Amino acid sequence: MSAGLLSWMSPALLNWVVIPAVKTAFILAVILTIVAYATLMERKVLAYIQARVGPNRAGPKAILQPLADGFKLMGKEDLVPDGAMPFLHFLAPILIMVPALAIFALIPLGDFTTLFGLLKEPIPIYVTDLNVAVLFVVGFAGLGIYGVILGGWASNSKYSLLGGLRSAAQIVSYEVPQALALVSVLVLAGSMSLVRIVEAQREMGVWFAFPGFLAFFIYFVCGVAETNRNPFDLPECESELVNGYFTEYSGVKFALFYMGEYANMVVVSSVATILFLGGWLPPFPSLAIWQHLPSLPVFWFVAKIFGFLFFYIWVRATFPRYRFDQLMGLMWKWMLPLALVNLILLALVKLWLVQ
Repeated sequence: MSAGLLSWMSPALLNWVVIPAVKTAFILAVILTIVAYATLMERKVLAYIQARVGPNRAGPKAILQPLADGFKLMGKEDLVPDGAMPFLHFLAPILIMVPALAIFALIPLGDFTTLFGLLKEPIPIYVTDLNVAVLFVVGFAGLGIYGVILGGWASNSKYSLLGGLRSAAQIVSYEVPQALALVSVLVLAGSMSLVRIVEAQREMGVWFAFPGFLAFFIYFVCGVAETNRNPFDLPECESELVNGYFTEYSGVKFALFYMGEYANMVVVSSVATILFLGGWLPPFPSLAIWQHLPSLPVFWFVAKIFGFLFFYIWVRATFPRYRFDQLMGLMWKWMLPLALVNLILLALVKLWLVQ
């Protein structure tokens, strides 16, 4: 296929339908592949940390394990408990998965591409860029809590209900210091556009994780808590609540919950990559050495995401679970004051530099 094959299309059809559809399909393919193999990565890394083998049956080096898991879940019976609300029981996992995928419409995987020479002019590797993209991301990320609450309430199970209530308190609480950490980046970049934030780091020649290390730390801790990962997995802790808010789910709906958790981990990792680690930029982007090497924007972006996912798994294998009072105390006594102090200090530094 060459650029000549696209020449018969009108510019409006090409720019407003074909190119956005191709970019959407490409980004979804990349993200869903990362989500699928993040499950395998977690099982293998945990196995190595715990000195055991882990998955090794489905294909060479278990490379087909995500496909085997998917076919297994699709073959399971979809059970709905007696007394449950069928529509809300069906809607809950969708509300977990869809907002996470919608956020990737704004996530830039790189700057520009010609689609392997298919286009005469380079196009950006993102569906769209808004001047309030950070606000959009925060708003859509908060919608996932409705899926958690509905999944717990509609299942007619006390374990699911307790998991949903715990998750509501946890996510709403940790969203506050996480949002303040994001505001710290906006102060440094002077924009809410994700693309512009990456370009600001290119202009400064350094990732925002260095001048905003405290904000980076707060964001990552709150991200672990918001995705209900160990040591903050109180909403679904198996030793207390069987499996939390999706105890009564099976089959495809359980798969959506399962994938939604990893999709949200990828969202947190992607936003952290853009805001603090330069997005698609290489380390220390101002170094002259990068001028003589291929840019490889998607490679750098995906590599940073997998780095974050590794830390997620490492934290799970290292730290014991908090009690719920310790979980909330960490947020209100430490994360929130630190986020406020960090925001004030960065604002004063930015004001001093401007003057």
